[in-house]
Amino acid sequence: MSKNRKIVIIGAGHVGSHCAYALAIQGICEEIVLLDVDNVKAESHAMDVADCVCFLGSSVIVRTGTYEDCKDADIVVISAGVPRLPGQTRLDTLGASMECMKEILSHLKKIEIPGIIITISNPADIIANYIRKEMGLPRNRVFSTGTSLDTARMKRTVGDLCKVDPHSVVGFVLGEHGDSSMIPFSHLTICGKDYKELKQEDATRYGALLKEKILERTHLRGMDIINGKGSTEFGIGYVLADMAKAVLLDEHRVLPASVLLEGEYGQKGVHAGVPCVIGRSGIEQVIQLKLTEEEQAQFEASCNIIREYMENEIEAR
Repeated sequence: MSKNRKIVIIGAGHVGSHCAYALAIQGICEEIVLLDVDNVKAESHAMDVADCVCFLGSSVIVRTGTYEDCKDADIVVISAGVPRLPGQTRLDTLGASMECMKEILSHLKKIEIPGIIITISNPADIIANYIRKEMGLPRNRVFSTGTSLDTARMKRTVGDLCKVDPHSVVGFVLGEHGDSSMIPFSHLTICGKDYKELKQEDATRYGALLKEKILERTHLRGMDIINGKGSTEFGIGYVLADMAKAVLLDEHRVLPASVLLEGEYGQKGVHAGVPCVIGRSGIEQVIQLKLTEEEQAQFEASCNIIREYMENEIEAR
């Protein structure tokens, strides 16, 4: 871990710039470096975020740089790629995203990276797997934000349906960061209580908590944002900042991330979103929830979809 807690963000578009902003606002690191093929855009975003630092309690340096900055970065964030269009799934962006990753890897493979690589680019699970394999790094050091944003959207949905603060909702979304993700409702609690018990005790307040409705809104929330303004950016920016904080401060905190599964949940050789203990070394442990038979089948189905697209990625190379 370098002395000045340095983060390099590759891809300074909507997502990358908001990651930089979220990192700066929270004072998580001392140096943020933006890289982009459009250097003018990267410089403009860096200057814009640097302006806001004047009003903060921290003195984070925000600047542009080169791939050489990855040599002493604690975290390298890959957020380059193409935004999905209205009507597209994240998986539909695979071809264009792969071209971006090949260009990035042509630079990264020349460098010995000592830190953690966190990928955001969609389709999140396939891209994380590709970067990890091509860089030849262990699973703890290359992973994606995965279903962290999906989990936030699930908590927001549950909170909205029963008028409870989403901070009081505990649960996870597992599997693909996308339309095949699943929710293990057997582990969903509100204020520490099983949501099914709450439905029985107070149908007026909690009666709207239907599995189908919660899952549907969790899946559609991102597309609603894209249909309304063309991209998602604020939420994922804070997801990245939160995950970076867990790494830099060695928090050993449980967060959903897309990591290579090596037998956990009965799956091998596939990246999928699961709860993980995250600290300075990256992924320290995969937390295995005890799923029902139905939930296990849903998780397996989601992993199979990820595998299918992983095979398409291999064929496209």
